[in-house]
Amino acid sequence: MGGLPPVRRAVVTGGAGFVGSHLCDRLRAEGTEVTCVDNLLTGSVDNIAARDGDPGFVLDVRDVCEPFDVAGPVDLVLHLASPASPHDYARYPVETLRAGAHGTANALDLAMRKGARFLLASTSEVYGDPLVHPQTELYWGNVNPVGPRSQYDEAKRYAEALTTAYRTSRGVDTVIVRLFNTYGPRMRPKDGRAVPTFVTQALAGEPLTVAGDGSQTRSLCYVDDTVGGILAAAAGPHPGPVNLGNPVELTILELAHRVRDLCGSASPVTFVERPVDDPGLRRPDIALARAELGWQPAVDFDKGLAMTVDWFSRLG
Repeated sequence: MGGLPPVRRAVVTGGAGFVGSHLCDRLRAEGTEVTCVDNLLTGSVDNIAARDGDPGFVLDVRDVCEPFDVAGPVDLVLHLASPASPHDYARYPVETLRAGAHGTANALDLAMRKGARFLLASTSEVYGDPLVHPQTELYWGNVNPVGPRSQYDEAKRYAEALTTAYRTSRGVDTVIVRLFNTYGPRMRPKDGRAVPTFVTQALAGEPLTVAGDGSQTRSLCYVDDTVGGILAAAAGPHPGPVNLGNPVELTILELAHRVRDLCGSASPVTFVERPVDDPGLRRPDIALARAELGWQPAVDFDKGLAMTVDWFSRLG
């Protein structure tokens, strides 16, 4: 992996989640032994079913908010554990904050004990409802600290500060990546995010529920590209933060129409109340990722969306 020594063994917190499970698969494909630490609050063993019987993969069902250890050497700790969809962090606000605070501290402590590199999977939500567009890593954000999204936004902002403190004061080799909207197979149909919501509605012939007037924008990155960016950051010397996302921007209404067309659906589009503090604009500036990591998305949006629709259509 890049310029670092080969990663013999990695710990992935949240490894049974959507992005985490794809990350575990990629690491195993590269010959890295993986310990997946997940309490299955929002993750699922179904996501890691392909790892059944894999001697190089261990599932350790535990809450990273409690101190934990892993026997033997560890080269890389990748901290992804957290509820990540609006529905999830609205349902589990305290758990989300604890994952960002206690969970990050425990994962950092593990990396420090093992002399391992540490990667924090942060989020574009640290930018809040941005007043700068597109968002660069130098932008500090526009975040409501007591709003309905604050448990996730502030958990990740704290996690970034804590990771930075471990790097500067305790010598832990850390990197921070900020993941923008990611989509692909293994998203839960009812997790509340736009792509799975629209796809499941279109396949069922139900109305596609667009929040507000649908003019708010998102930039969607296929999960394989996101995982590639995470591993590029883990392999490189840059401490971040670094944006990982697709700079191609589209409105939510455009997304609904493209999903409907791809599904061959006649579902109507209906408009519902827009959530409080729902970001109006979201597009990453990925110049830093291109320059420092040699990374940029490779999967065309329509191709990625087609693969995602195919996966959902086979769920039955």
